[in-house]
Amino acid sequence: MNRRQRSRIVLPVLLAALAAMFPVRAVSQALSALDLHGKAVDPLKASSGKLAVLVFVRTDCPISNRYAPVIQKMSADYAARSSFWLIYPDKSESPENISRHLKQYGYQLPALRDAKHALVQLSQVEITPEAAVFDSAGRLVYHGRIDNWYEDFGRSRTAPTTHELRDAIQAALNGKAPAVAATQGVGCYISDLK
Repeated sequence: MNRRQRSRIVLPVLLAALAAMFPVRAVSQALSALDLHGKAVDPLKASSGKLAVLVFVRTDCPISNRYAPVIQKMSADYAARSSFWLIYPDKSESPENISRHLKQYGYQLPALRDAKHALVQLSQVEITPEAAVFDSAGRLVYHGRIDNWYEDFGRSRTAPTTHELRDAIQAALNGKAPAVAATQGVGCYISDLK
């Protein structure tokens, strides 16, 4: 077998292996969640060249609710170069209940319902509150806790001593990989994970 014949065999195999290692995220309805009016939205596409920060919360999770001021402050701090989105993964959560939650906690962020868990799976989250940071090219660069305020469910520090989400955003804005790419959150489990 000559070199050209070998390349005809090896090249497709190599391309298939690379495709398996680096899957391309197809922009499709499947990766969308619904806004509170029932319209499908892909937050990565809608972030149009900015970082996309998806923060997963539940209306009934006390730890998620306690983070509301932190999430809002961070969103304001990075508003010029990132898009923050609140993602509600609870399948039973109604748009009306989410609207009440947004008002109760003073959120001014766009909210999406991820009942099919497309964004949960893409972001690799399991807990609320957890966040995922996607760079301007749509690559997941961080997923996990916001900071280490909570040591365990029911046990919190007076103040956090690490700030993983803020550090990940800053690193991505500087074109660098975060020092920590994934952490385990503390909070309420996202139900029905597959």
